[in-house]
Amino acid sequence: MGKKKNKEKQVEVTSTKNDEQKQQTIAKATVEDQKTVKTPPVVKIKLSEHEALKNFEKGKRKNCVQIWIKRSTLEYEKELRKLQIELLKMQNHIKAKGMRVVMLFEGRDAAGKGGTIKRITEHLNPRGARVVALEKPSDREKTQWYFQRYVQHLPSAGEIVFFDRSWYNRAMVEPIMGFCTDEQNKRFLKDVPLFEEMLVKDGIKLFKFYFSVSKAEQLRRFQSRENHPLKQYKISPVDKMAQELWDQYTVKKFQMLSETNRTIAPWTIIRSDNKKKARLNCMKFILSNIDYEGKISEEELRPDPEIVISGIDELKYMEDNLLRQQELPG
Repeated sequence: MGKKKNKEKQVEVTSTKNDEQKQQTIAKATVEDQKTVKTPPVVKIKLSEHEALKNFEKGKRKNCVQIWIKRSTLEYEKELRKLQIELLKMQNHIKAKGMRVVMLFEGRDAAGKGGTIKRITEHLNPRGARVVALEKPSDREKTQWYFQRYVQHLPSAGEIVFFDRSWYNRAMVEPIMGFCTDEQNKRFLKDVPLFEEMLVKDGIKLFKFYFSVSKAEQLRRFQSRENHPLKQYKISPVDKMAQELWDQYTVKKFQMLSETNRTIAPWTIIRSDNKKKARLNCMKFILSNIDYEGKISEEELRPDPEIVISGIDELKYMEDNLLRQQELPG
């Protein structure tokens, strides 16, 4: 009897050991299987604007996948849509009243001027809204009065004209890059306040926006353009020298604001390190300065004072920090 019990114990121990070995073998196999299973690669997708908001309330459907987006993106698209509706109301008013509106967009390279113009004009009627982005002057244009090539693009009754860079090329880019003489630059700074006074007194509503970007953010955007196949066309030899000539542009900016920021045609500075905030606040500034029927509340159109700065306040800030140019916004 004693021998039988010993044998039974040995069998139980042996079977227990075998079970443990089997479990260990299964566990190892599972781990190995998990290692060999390839996880699908993470695909980075950047949705075009309005896509997130458009699909936000739609339920689960066939052939659709779930995409995570930032809550701030949805909030931005909601605000953008609301302001674009207001811009349409404003355009209808401008057309009905026969107003003439000119908007100048100036600033450093990669400051966000073009992107802001694109969002403002996205849903406007193109018959009453034109974007003017002139190439370098031809040999014939070089012999003309400097403002002549711009005058022909001024609006007629009921029109809005957006200048993506304007006659202010002669205030910053041209003198720094050697495209004009010092005498031509000085003459321009004396003439342009008189020219703009003539436009305003003739009834044109004039907005002058300067988009201000920091040096570090400008560099980041340049690098993004170089690596993005759809943005490489935006890089030019002038852009590539912008970082090296940063301090010279700062001096010319100060000079330009000092000479051309007038009560009748003031500058408005847009801090544009955050592109989305810059776009929304630029729209709010425009809408808050034109009265039209069906306008939403003033509170909803009040620009952020950290983003929208008056020309005189920018001048004061630059005067206080001229010896610390690296700290100055672009």
